[in-house]
Amino acid sequence: MRVPDADLFNPQSIMDSDFSPGGASASASVDPDFGFAFDDSNFSDRTLRIEIMPDLPETKSDGGGCCSIADWARNRKRRREDFKKENDFIGQSEEQILNCNLPYTVDGVTYENQDEEAMAMVEESPSDIGLNSNQIGNDSIYNNDSSKNMDCSKVLRVKTIHISSPILAAKSPFFYKLFSNGMKESEQRHVTLRIHASEETALLDLLSFMYSNTLSTTTPTALLDVLMAADKFEVASCMRYCSRLLRNLPMTCESALLYLDLPSSVLMADAVQPLTDAAKQFLAVRYKDITKFQEEVLNLPLTGIEAVFSSDDLQVASEDAVYDFVLKWARTHYPKLEERRGIFATRLSRVIRFPYMTCRKLKKVLTCIDFDPELASKVVLEALFFKSEMPHRQRALAAEEANATYRRFVERAYKYRPVKVVEFELPRQQCVVYLDLKREECTHLFPAGRVYSQAFHLGGQGFFLSAHCNMDQQSSFHCFGLFLGMQERGSVTFAVDYEFAARSKPTEDYVSKYKGNYTFTGGKAVGYRNLFGIPWTAFMSDDSIYFINGILHLRAELTIRQ
Repeated sequence: MRVPDADLFNPQSIMDSDFSPGGASASASVDPDFGFAFDDSNFSDRTLRIEIMPDLPETKSDGGGCCSIADWARNRKRRREDFKKENDFIGQSEEQILNCNLPYTVDGVTYENQDEEAMAMVEESPSDIGLNSNQIGNDSIYNNDSSKNMDCSKVLRVKTIHISSPILAAKSPFFYKLFSNGMKESEQRHVTLRIHASEETALLDLLSFMYSNTLSTTTPTALLDVLMAADKFEVASCMRYCSRLLRNLPMTCESALLYLDLPSSVLMADAVQPLTDAAKQFLAVRYKDITKFQEEVLNLPLTGIEAVFSSDDLQVASEDAVYDFVLKWARTHYPKLEERRGIFATRLSRVIRFPYMTCRKLKKVLTCIDFDPELASKVVLEALFFKSEMPHRQRALAAEEANATYRRFVERAYKYRPVKVVEFELPRQQCVVYLDLKREECTHLFPAGRVYSQAFHLGGQGFFLSAHCNMDQQSSFHCFGLFLGMQERGSVTFAVDYEFAARSKPTEDYVSKYKGNYTFTGGKAVGYRNLFGIPWTAFMSDDSIYFINGILHLRAELTIRQ
């Protein structure tokens, strides 16, 4: 089959095309099964010698030794720490010794791979015999720098497998480069890999997959090990396969957090993106209402916090509450101010949607020591500019971020609806409050629901608006009502003149609907049960004059009485 517009001399163009496993045409073009040829000398042109080295001290096997995701994660973390200690020790020695962390190097060809447990890999050839090599039977291992830190005397066991270079090269850019590095074909009959004992099972499973396109293992820990090996040897089809199997397994908080904490080289792979997306979605749904899981969420790691607070469906009172919670989390997990400022600058500030915070809280951001002053000024100015935009422009900015990971301008499902407030001090203390409700939000109010606005302030006192679906005064039909309430503040009293207005067609100007005055005491509310003087069905009808492009625009003016 010919692949259109593909560079036949570039294996990556073939592997990344729509005809690759898991590509757009995967359902129409299935990779052939060469399982019958695995480790069969009749169908092989090379020999792969696998030298199994001991694991580092106190390191258990990641595969069979782990009975749960938690065990796998702990052992993997310990291995990373042990490798780091080993690297630090090597770095301090007088003689420079290159270790497994460095890129693979075979006869001058470098294979970049950033995984912290990269296997030492060397190429054998009969012509190397007698050239500074360690003799092992009839084979020779060329002593390049990448294998110097592995002592051949510590080899636990050796496995020899017959391999087909075309099959491996077709599935892996790593093996393609290895088998086409310029040596004469007749001199490249043997390849030696040195690995740790904990990697043995995963490597054998990976090699088998490259022939058969399937895996016999189904446990999460084993699949994760194969996924890591597939990333190491650039076998994208196996990464997709493991990712798909892991997605089909029951997800838990433990496993979701582990998938988001895989090494960066794995997380950056397109083949694993669906798995990480599923993990983020699981956490976002589980902790959708963070008020029910405050302690759990407070104990989540950074990747979990990012997944939860990046969700549009997060059920919170307001974005002010998001800011307060994220600040509390940062102070708990990053007690040092310098580290906390750094994590806000690079990660946490992106999950807070500052444009939907109240102006009173934005003022506090400017003076918050947890934020670098330059960052604080930037996010507050951006928020204020967004608030000053016309509604259609705000919707356009939100639409531009529809596919972004972090959506600054997209409104969440807040318990308290955001409002715009314009305040005046002279000639009298006054504020004008704008509340917009979507048609869907109004639909959900029927038959007896209500929605509250964020708090706004006048004369130092907090107020709020509430929209209701209720019965008219004669209890004969449902209707839309709007009320103004004052927050509970002891026995304080406030005399206020107020006016409710709404935009209506055809002029789309604000039209006054109700005026009144009231002396408020803490916790009291006043308003009009049937703001528009029509039944609920007429208010919600398709030809309603009060919905403009699906939005109900309400306005309340409050003035302190002298």
